[in-house]
Amino acid sequence: MPTFAPLRSGASGQALTKEDLLARILYRDALMLAIDKPAGVAVHPGPRGGPSLEDHFDALRFGLPRPPHLAHRLDRDTSGCLVLGRHKKALAQLGALFAEGAVEKVYWAVVTGAPPTETGTIDLALSKRSTRARGWWMEPDPGGQSAVTDYCVRGSSSGNAQRFTWLELRPRSGRTHQIRVHLQALACPVVGDPVYGASVQGAKLRRLHLHARSVRVPLYPKREPIFLEAPVPPHMRELLEACGLRENADAS
Repeated sequence: MPTFAPLRSGASGQALTKEDLLARILYRDALMLAIDKPAGVAVHPGPRGGPSLEDHFDALRFGLPRPPHLAHRLDRDTSGCLVLGRHKKALAQLGALFAEGAVEKVYWAVVTGAPPTETGTIDLALSKRSTRARGWWMEPDPGGQSAVTDYCVRGSSSGNAQRFTWLELRPRSGRTHQIRVHLQALACPVVGDPVYGASVQGAKLRRLHLHARSVRVPLYPKREPIFLEAPVPPHMRELLEACGLRENADAS
């Protein structure tokens, strides 16, 4: 069995061990496994390689001959619900559900400023751009891939020099960096976003405040969808509480 080399999670550089990974399991059955992904860890190696969560999926075999595989993706600095298929047939089934938009995904974000309305829909197609100096990024493009995100305001801070808003977001599509670009386009970027955000003072606020809060997966036709929630990560709690998060809201 491969050696589990500890990963480094987040700006603090705290090691993520095999025990930590196992403790982060949110759900497991014969087809699907879900974990609470920590912020600051890539889910798979980038073009230049490097450590990733995927390197250590062997610890999640639970008796199967092969490790599970990613059914979708989360950005390196996004935390929360990450769904895996436990074998090829399960992965194909889950992949089809994600591709069809049948999986309901809910994200929480803390943004600087506020959107123009309490609820709304952002319908803004996106394309990938790149330069040698900057690397790659996503940007609005009428000729790009369709991307739609619904949002609602769940709370906001008051009495501070800078306003922060807690948003709940439901992407109808799954484009790369979709939520981050859409919120930048509304002039309320995600706190701590190094690519699409604005500079915010404070070490904690330099970390991305975007969390894959829940998923609802209709995996079994004759059963209720599998509903999973990931707890709020520590680096987001302070601002979420300033925006009105309470323990009962955290459990909702």
